[in-house]
Amino acid sequence: MTLPVDLETDAARLRGALAEDLAARGYLDDPGWRAAVEKVPRHRFVPGFYLPADECDGRGLTRWQPVTAGFDHGRWLAAAYSDTTLITQFDGDEPDWEEPAERYGGAPTSSSTLPSLVLRMWADAEVREGHTVLEIGTGTGYSTALACERLGSAGVTSVEVDARRLERAASALHGCGHTPTLAVADGLYGYWPEAPFDRIVAACSFRAVPPALVAQIRPGGKILLTLSGWLYGYARVLLTVAGDGTAEGRLLGGTVSFMPARAHAAPAFGNPAHWAAGLRGEARIGRHGPERITAATEEAFHLRFLVQSAVPDAQLVTVGEVVHLVDVVSGSAATLTPDTGGDGGWQVREGGPVRLWECVERVLDAYDAAGRPGPETFTLCVHEDGQHLRHAQLPCLPLPSS
Repeated sequence: MTLPVDLETDAARLRGALAEDLAARGYLDDPGWRAAVEKVPRHRFVPGFYLPADECDGRGLTRWQPVTAGFDHGRWLAAAYSDTTLITQFDGDEPDWEEPAERYGGAPTSSSTLPSLVLRMWADAEVREGHTVLEIGTGTGYSTALACERLGSAGVTSVEVDARRLERAASALHGCGHTPTLAVADGLYGYWPEAPFDRIVAACSFRAVPPALVAQIRPGGKILLTLSGWLYGYARVLLTVAGDGTAEGRLLGGTVSFMPARAHAAPAFGNPAHWAAGLRGEARIGRHGPERITAATEEAFHLRFLVQSAVPDAQLVTVGEVVHLVDVVSGSAATLTPDTGGDGGWQVREGGPVRLWECVERVLDAYDAAGRPGPETFTLCVHEDGQHLRHAQLPCLPLPSS
């Protein structure tokens, strides 16, 4: 596609400003990655995207406004070179960017990740010249283009589960002169035709480490991915794969979340009131309240990841003042209601084969007793007997089967 000279001039200026900003914040220590940011035209990878409006609609749902060059050229170009994640798809529906419509609510299913996080991922994966890399989640292709610019197209493979997304990304990549190996494939299974790889980097999250990824890394190679769960706790991990097919690595600090791999997305659980109606027996006063895992803090974000290892199939939703935990796999449920007795505690009612909140409280008790250790003190071990999160002062926490 031929673009006006003034557009390319403006884009080059904005790329330079973006690079300066990222460098000032410590994301561009490597001259090679800085050169890639200054050269790759992000605007070509995001012809349209959604930005949230300042106000929600009458039902409290986020209003997502479509942004394209045709609708608002200045806003589109400025956003394309901002350090912002740009949502490009909701609920798996590909927008018509010729006549896009405003959206209300919905679950984002594809995006162009904010550039600082893209660069942080490549840096944390310790990607170097000469490495062969598998990227899981091509998305718009911008991250892929940065990798091609840094490593050369021959060393880059990128897979995307959504064929329409990959078609758009391929067009933009080829238009910029990049020719990586691209494939419509489920990232859960890596990409055997191009294996083995030196590095695998995932731009989506998984409930556990997919075994196929471990099998497709050369001994000594590394896998960087984000682990998540149905409580929406996240943790990044950098694994090193050994010659015997095992892998170990530490959790990385910082609050980072990615959309889940579509096969690992949480299932619908119905009406929480229906689950609550089936609970029998007396309520008890909880040892811990839900704010321990729902507060907008770094610690609560970390705790959500830890406790979901104990209740991997549970989901949490708040209706009014009542917090519901629902486990569609075991048929268990729990509710937490503010205690009206005035002590500020919570009344807990549980039912089903798994006492969900009791499991959560045991993890919280152990975490407090261990001195509230941070993410960097945990190690993930992947062996034949499963995947376990380990800490010297805490019980071993298993991850769900991938």
